[in-house]
Amino acid sequence: MSLKWLNWLRPGVYMQGRHPWLVSAGLALALSTLGNAPFWWALAQLPEVNNLRAYAGLIGIWAALTLLMWVFVNLVVWPWWRKPLGVLLLVMTMTASYFMAMYGVVIDPTMVANAMQTNSAEVRDLLSLTLLLTLVIGVGVPGLWWWRLEPGACLGWQRWTHQLGAVVVGSALTAALLLLVFQDLASLMRNHTTLRFMINPFNTVYAVGRLAKTEQAQRQQPLQAIGDDASARPIDAKAAAPVLILVVGETARAANFSIGGYERPTTPKLQALQAQGDLYYFSQVQSCGTNTQVSVPCLFSHLDRKANTDNTVSYESLLDVLQKAGWAVLWLENQSGCKGVCDRVAHVDTSIIKHPQFCVAGECWDEVMLDGLSERMATLSAERRARGTVVVMHQMGSHGPAYYKRSPPERKVFLPECTSNALPSCNTQALRNAYDNSIAYTDHFLGQVVSWLKTQQQPTALWYVSDHGESLGENGIYLHGMPYKMAPKEQTHVPMALWVSPAMRRHWAVDDACLRAQQSKPWSHDNWFHTVLGSADVKTGLYQPEMDITRACRH
Repeated sequence: MSLKWLNWLRPGVYMQGRHPWLVSAGLALALSTLGNAPFWWALAQLPEVNNLRAYAGLIGIWAALTLLMWVFVNLVVWPWWRKPLGVLLLVMTMTASYFMAMYGVVIDPTMVANAMQTNSAEVRDLLSLTLLLTLVIGVGVPGLWWWRLEPGACLGWQRWTHQLGAVVVGSALTAALLLLVFQDLASLMRNHTTLRFMINPFNTVYAVGRLAKTEQAQRQQPLQAIGDDASARPIDAKAAAPVLILVVGETARAANFSIGGYERPTTPKLQALQAQGDLYYFSQVQSCGTNTQVSVPCLFSHLDRKANTDNTVSYESLLDVLQKAGWAVLWLENQSGCKGVCDRVAHVDTSIIKHPQFCVAGECWDEVMLDGLSERMATLSAERRARGTVVVMHQMGSHGPAYYKRSPPERKVFLPECTSNALPSCNTQALRNAYDNSIAYTDHFLGQVVSWLKTQQQPTALWYVSDHGESLGENGIYLHGMPYKMAPKEQTHVPMALWVSPAMRRHWAVDDACLRAQQSKPWSHDNWFHTVLGSADVKTGLYQPEMDITRACRH
């Protein structure tokens, strides 16, 4: 048997002396086809693509994208760093392509920011055999070909003429092709905006550049102080100081809360508290973003969602204002970080605690935040605690794709569960079971927080709100992080609840009927800043009474 076909593995044999244009064209072809498989699949599924003219248009778009990729390769991949940069482009393109195909996500600046904030546990949850196979086929095979390939030798000045010539020729051909398909392409991009974020690796390069520009602009300006005029109710030696617990949920969507009408019993504890008359559930709440990187800072910001979207200035947070008003503030972190919100207040990372009951394989269930809570609060300033204490608990919640890890074995109500992070490969019911178990555990955790608050000898209250929602395969989309304008409601409709103790009810002079009337009104994360200030009875020029959910009901 002839083994001549193995010659391509030998350095300098296969395509030895080929023109550099052909070499760069090979990489461009790999990037435009394999690296953009989700883009081509999405195009092929559009209702507009149903006749010969549309198919011809697709071929024209493919040719234009390949030529554009060829121009891009010749602009950035020069002989001095040809091999490693070519492989890096393959890795970046195929990785983005995998997550787009697997979960239906798109790559934009917030998605890149979220990825850069990911910790080792989250990375572990995303690893799979499917990802490995994708990288072997999409990076290993063409990457080995690219690494072994030796273009023809040329003089220094010829390198410039070859590559700049390719840029000129490729740009001209791309422009000509785009003129031919412009009408069809413009219509597709206008009617299906998601496609704009699916072209690899341009989407990633743009997102990284946009993110770097924004972060650079923020670094060039000092942190802006807010709420310097904040003051709280004077200390009353005869009255116990209040305690507020703010639970920031993770990836909990309102659609799966039975207290909001979901058909499965995912929130029995909250419903029991509601039946007792102590809990209020706000059913129409919209998140500020579709990922933690955006939503958590926005949630604690004095700016609304639109202002936060356009903002390039770093401001202090709600916690800074509470602290300036004299309150004791503590942040408990059981996830991947507070995104800068808690940097200037006392904070504890409970996710690294090796608690024998609540922690397994380097991750902790949310109940770990209650362990030793009284002792942690006691370490805060006694003078501040005499005015009041705010404790923020940032949950692991329903963080995906490994939903089955978010609830302990004894708390799994719905079985069998999906135990894979390749969500499209899971049975729909099993995937739903795993996610619903995480919601049921959040319900149990919130019940435990309320039980702890009931043991305190002072006015207490609990506010709970999720940072964003989650897609579970609706319209082929999983996880979260879609650009807000095109995000499905599953990613933006979030649960919010308030529990009030009898002592706090007297402290606030709560009008129960008034609060119940607020439950079905449309609210959003924009209301959180002002509602918490109102709950803490903090006076500041930043406070907007009309944005406080409970203002009309506290006398």
